Amino acid sequence: METLEIFILGIVQGLTEFLPVSSSGHLVLFQHVFGMKEPQLLLDVCLHVGTLIAVFVVFFKELQRLASVLIRLPVLVRNAGGIVSLFQQNPDFRILVLIGFGTIPTAVLGLFFHTQIDLLFGTTRVAGIMLLVTGLLLFLTRRVTAPGRPVAAMTIRDALIIGLSQGMAILPGLSRSGTTISTALLLGVQRETAGPFSFLLSIPAIFGALLLQLSSSLTPSPVSLKMLLLSSATAAVTGFFALKILLRFVNQGRLSVFAPYCWVVGVLVLILTR
Repeated sequence: METLEIFILGIVQGLTEFLPVSSSGHLVLFQHVFGMKEPQLLLDVCLHVGTLIAVFVVFFKELQRLASVLIRLPVLVRNAGGIVSLFQQNPDFRILVLIGFGTIPTAVLGLFFHTQIDLLFGTTRVAGIMLLVTGLLLFLTRRVTAPGRPVAAMTIRDALIIGLSQGMAILPGLSRSGTTISTALLLGVQRETAGPFSFLLSIPAIFGALLLQLSSSLTPSPVSLKMLLLSSATAAVTGFFALKILLRFVNQGRLSVFAPYCWVVGVLVLILTR
């Protein structure tokens, strides 16, 4: 592949992974435009690793606190009088537990259906339909007007449902960030919590996807190692700014403004791929 094409895919990934317009759907479309008839799964993984780096940078302080809880977990449990009490008293430990439960449905769907989903990444019509669904989910967040519940009031049920929505977002065209944040908001989670939780929940999912892809039998990739690294770097830099922008929109209650874009692109895809 040409350097310009890789650079464009990195920008597309960085923008669309965080802006709720489906990175997978746009990657399918652009790979189709660039004549990549077979799904470039290794390239997709490297692009997602780039956006994972952006998540680490933006949420560095939060990840530091979570790591500190893990390191001091035995002491914290003893001081709190038990793991249940720690879950109720310590918001950082609560987030860790919720991320753990939220990862379960994502892992189940990824492990048992990844082969079928991989085949869909070469199908632009599926991406078009799922972009319409993404737009609908974003539009529904207009109904959310209440302040919402903070982390201390989030439940394991919330985490499982949000994790299930993340697992469904492996479908091309269904935005992971848009789906998980919309689901959290519709469940009554406050805006300032829904955004960060969505992206912290994405970390084990992206790591899992990377390990799953690397453990499978990869066909020789037409993309060189140098180009793969370029794709990750471009996605990381672009993703950093896109993530900052999205968090601002979420906190302002304006997530639904991205719905018309998803609908327009989804309709165009369906028309052009008939």
